[in-house]
Amino acid sequence: MKAFFIQKYGGNEVVQFGEQPKPALQPKDLLVEVHAASVNPVDFKIREGGVKILVPNDFPLILGSDLSGVVVEVGSAVTKFKPGDEIFARLDKSRIGAFAEYAVVGEAEAAPKPKNLTHEEAASIPLVGTTTWQALLELGGLQKGQKVLIHAGSGGVGTFAIQLAKYLGATVATTVSERNIELVKRLGADVVIDYRKQRFDEVLHDYDLVFDTQAGETQQRSFRVLKPGGVMVSIAGKPDAKFARKWGLNPLLVMVLGLLSRKTTALARKHQVRFEYLFMRPDGQQLAEIGRLLTDGHIKPLIDRVFPFEQTKEALEYSQSGRAVGKVVIQVKKPSAAGAASQDTA
Repeated sequence: MKAFFIQKYGGNEVVQFGEQPKPALQPKDLLVEVHAASVNPVDFKIREGGVKILVPNDFPLILGSDLSGVVVEVGSAVTKFKPGDEIFARLDKSRIGAFAEYAVVGEAEAAPKPKNLTHEEAASIPLVGTTTWQALLELGGLQKGQKVLIHAGSGGVGTFAIQLAKYLGATVATTVSERNIELVKRLGADVVIDYRKQRFDEVLHDYDLVFDTQAGETQQRSFRVLKPGGVMVSIAGKPDAKFARKWGLNPLLVMVLGLLSRKTTALARKHQVRFEYLFMRPDGQQLAEIGRLLTDGHIKPLIDRVFPFEQTKEALEYSQSGRAVGKVVIQVKKPSAAGAASQDTA
């Protein structure tokens, strides 16, 4: 099968295109013909070796974490899916490979593709959807009537998070540049901060939750926004010692990460809030719940650009540039004429 892969860590120049063997199928796996995949910041981190401490990889490594496609074969212990089913999924961290004609998806990671979405739309959802679900609901405990600050509201995670937070009944503040103010308002943001003209920590106070996607100074200033007892959930920067222990890293790494995150830990203690680092896990059950919200129209995908499969390297470069509003998607398999016509009349 054709795939985009790396033989070593590095920049976009190490990404190669060529033939790779189809992945092996285990009893609880689905072999999926990939129709579309999406690009996420974790793809750059994996390519550059930025998460090898958490998830060591073997080479050659096929890139890509999100997909939508059609099941072509199932393992002997699979009970929920059959060949011909349309699914979408975030692949397991240890078995990525969505930038290919075929990929293996664990049954527990997959969910039925919402029928009202194209494969390109569906592929844009799994990682940002489950990341946001785990950040806002699992770790953040966001409830109706609470206030949440979502950083970088025009990005892939941000555009989804605004919509989910509004569905949950929260008051939503977000940070964007001036050109994206109207967009995030349409998505449901109640308070919009142009980060080039205003300091969000001088405007926002007594928030229940901050969803940090930026790290650095933005993360440090965000502690001032929270009320005592509030929560900051971060998907950026380095993990803290608490996360490292939960992840099962060796004691030396726990100590090192504890030292690197000591300023964050001190700020959380000073402001009497809880800090949680999130490295999301694939979860087909959560994704199915998200699929229902998409089917009912409570959340809509937001796609910036769709690249053809052969331009996957360009898609990675464009996404990493930070210019995208919403998600960058790769069309791996072009729809048939009949399929395209049925989508046009749907």
